[in-house]
Amino acid sequence: MRHSTRHPATRAARHGQIAQILAHTPVRSQTELAELLASNGFEVTQGTLSRDLDELGAVKIRNSQGWLVYALPGEGGDPTPRAATFAGEGAVDARLIRVCEEILLSARSSANLVVLRTPPGAAQYLASAIDHAARPELLGTIAGDDTVLVITADPAGGEAVATWFLELAEGQVPESDADHPNAYS
Repeated sequence: MRHSTRHPATRAARHGQIAQILAHTPVRSQTELAELLASNGFEVTQGTLSRDLDELGAVKIRNSQGWLVYALPGEGGDPTPRAATFAGEGAVDARLIRVCEEILLSARSSANLVVLRTPPGAAQYLASAIDHAARPELLGTIAGDDTVLVITADPAGGEAVATWFLELAEGQVPESDADHPNAYS
């Protein structure tokens, strides 16, 4: 089953897409960024893209490969720009691993839904780490105070994803693209 993502033709949606691209893909030029945006349904002029990058606070920094790439300021009061790294589609985001190890208390599933429990006040922090990991098998999250609802793309994928989150919390990190949640189904 193929899932499609639709974005409204708004400035906020475009900014969100730019932030997601820059977080997960090393981008060396505005032309390259415009092409990536176009492949996601956002056609922009060079002038609009330049303004968007300025409004988002994007800067060019040298990444671990020595390239100058666009980066956005960090989150949670950390203004340090972070460059995207090369990670395979199945690679697990280091922040997600750390957060799961620190605050994930339990995981339960039903069909394509996973309920994750955290200490009081920590659910939005975990949901943010999950959303920023941009895993294609995870459609999104909804967070309360101590509970995160994760919606999976696979109609029967909840159990596999719950198992995957528990393994992350226990420090069992998948080592290859074949070891991401869909591999459990």
